[in-house]
Amino acid sequence: MESNCEERLVRITAGSVLLEGNLSLPDGARGIVLFAHGSGSSRFSPRNRYVAQLLNQEKLATLLVDLLSPEEETVDLQTAQLRFNIGLLAERLVGVTDWLVRQPDTGPLRIGYFGASTGAAAALVAAAERPKIVRAVVSRGGRPDLAWTGPGARRGANPTDSRRQRPAGH
Repeated sequence: MESNCEERLVRITAGSVLLEGNLSLPDGARGIVLFAHGSGSSRFSPRNRYVAQLLNQEKLATLLVDLLSPEEETVDLQTAQLRFNIGLLAERLVGVTDWLVRQPDTGPLRIGYFGASTGAAAALVAAAERPKIVRAVVSRGGRPDLAWTGPGARRGANPTDSRRQRPAGH
């Protein structure tokens, strides 16, 4: 299925940081999928770019964004600490989501998250922060368990809480 799809570099202010991403908007887009990368991955990940291309062919816009600034990425390559800071990654994802809502060409679109690795945990935490905006979260090879531990645990409810999963009387 061929689709006319414009891809452009975008710069997004999230908190005090400027993030870069690749926004693809197919003609007649029905929604947008925001990719949350983690564990040293970037918006140039061949696997995520391939998935984004398939989504674009199905008339879903995509935004592949780096949740760490270039300077932070350099530090993270040495320390590997920022990629596990789920609270920070989720905060950035919320900032990018808010940016999408404010843009004329993406504001009307329904938003879903596609989380990879630690980005999956960040996506769950961010979705809990914007429950009326984020319609779906999909994880590929993710670490959703990290969403409910560490700095991001203050957001959202724990999905493994047995009180929520058992029917009354059990």
